[in-house]
Amino acid sequence: QVQLVESGGGLVQAGGSLRLSCAASGLTFSSYSMGWFRQAPGKERYFVGYIMWSGGNTDYADSVQGRFTISRDNAKNTVYLQMKGLKPEDTAVYFCAASRRTTYLYARNTYEYWGQGTQVTVSA
Repeated sequence: QVQLVESGGGLVQAGGSLRLSCAASGLTFSSYSMGWFRQAPGKERYFVGYIMWSGGNTDYADSVQGRFTISRDNAKNTVYLQMKGLKPEDTAVYFCAASRRTTYLYARNTYEYWGQGTQVTVSA
């Protein structure tokens, strides 16, 4: 079955950096666009960014543009979220997700598969 497993979360001070990884199995990874979403306590799950199946196109939420970078290694079936200049408001559980679609990648319901999430906590 399909599995997406996030890792790399943790506690970091404001201004610091983290790199999250999402390892995929059970699917043809290179055929899937990959998204990152985050969910803070008591809030909805929000779009962070995505990378197309080819790795050529990425897009990000305004709140993380210029600070976060998504990349992928199709040979390793892994997508990454590099986060720099972290702020306390970035504190959330971060989820990766996979979609065969190439449009509406901002929307949660576009994605077929989800990971279990990894906690990122940014202290002031």
